[in-house]
Amino acid sequence: NLNPLILFPSLSSSILPLCPNSHPSPPPTPAPLSLSSPSDVSPWDVALCVTGTLISCENALVIAVLFYTPTLRAPMFILIGSLACADLLAGLGLILNFVFTYLVKGEVVTLVSTGILIVAFSASILNILAITVDRYLSLYNALTYHTERTVLFTYLVIGLIWLVGLILGVLPALGWNCLDDETTCSVCRPVTKSNAVALAIFFLLVFAVMMQLYLQICRIAFRHAQQIAVQHQFIAISTTKGVQTLSVILCAFAMCWLPFAMYSIVADSSYPIIYTYATVLPVACNSVINPIIYAFRNPDIQKGLWLACCGCVPSNLSLRPRARTSSDV
Repeated sequence: NLNPLILFPSLSSSILPLCPNSHPSPPPTPAPLSLSSPSDVSPWDVALCVTGTLISCENALVIAVLFYTPTLRAPMFILIGSLACADLLAGLGLILNFVFTYLVKGEVVTLVSTGILIVAFSASILNILAITVDRYLSLYNALTYHTERTVLFTYLVIGLIWLVGLILGVLPALGWNCLDDETTCSVCRPVTKSNAVALAIFFLLVFAVMMQLYLQICRIAFRHAQQIAVQHQFIAISTTKGVQTLSVILCAFAMCWLPFAMYSIVADSSYPIIYTYATVLPVACNSVINPIIYAFRNPDIQKGLWLACCGCVPSNLSLRPRARTSSDV
């Protein structure tokens, strides 16, 4: 059982026997590592902490640009901001996990760190789903999208997303944990095996819905291309680019999350810790990729970044607001 997060303090029990200076004899129960020597610090934990720092910096930049740019108040930008907040919380959770693992020990901090990470990653996944639905509606109801998709409705959706994340995050603190019975632990201590399986199935359902929506988006885009014969060349190029973008988004999401979801279903705390680290790190990397896919590619956010950094906008970025396309988020 691994400890790439404080989600995984049980991993330290597998590492301690390799560090003879840590304890004269193996402890009766898993405990976080102590910093008795530099060799006690797992390089995997360092990698997760560094990844968390990168996640925090990226998403803090996105939030700052959205907050200080008055023109970025449309529903799609609000959803991007909510996703950035979730990923920022995930990055801070990874940093806190490192601190809690090596400097602060106890069941309370374990449950706190676990709750933060569950809230953050659950909200991140649900925000990605909401962005996918938003993209689908912008194509399916292209003529009425801007009148039906109000800011108030978007805030209600975001509130529901964070409510679900908070409910999932407090479950371990309410007793849904394996602190009293280590044999029931999943690869993510102190989450129980049954709860980990439920969360993994929840992710797989979200992924299935996203895949279906992206298929519908591709069909709508190609149908529009066929209906507009006058602009056939332009639409064909735009549609091809949009489909390629959607494929990259879906593949990136799948590669980051599917290994961990499947591993959580088949494995438990008795499996080698290296497997947990190897599947958790891509999950963290998804929060690194999200700002690139959903924020930094958007021309309107690019303009905000240029204005914030140097007070100017490159000639290839028009100051005029653009219409949204199927390749935008």
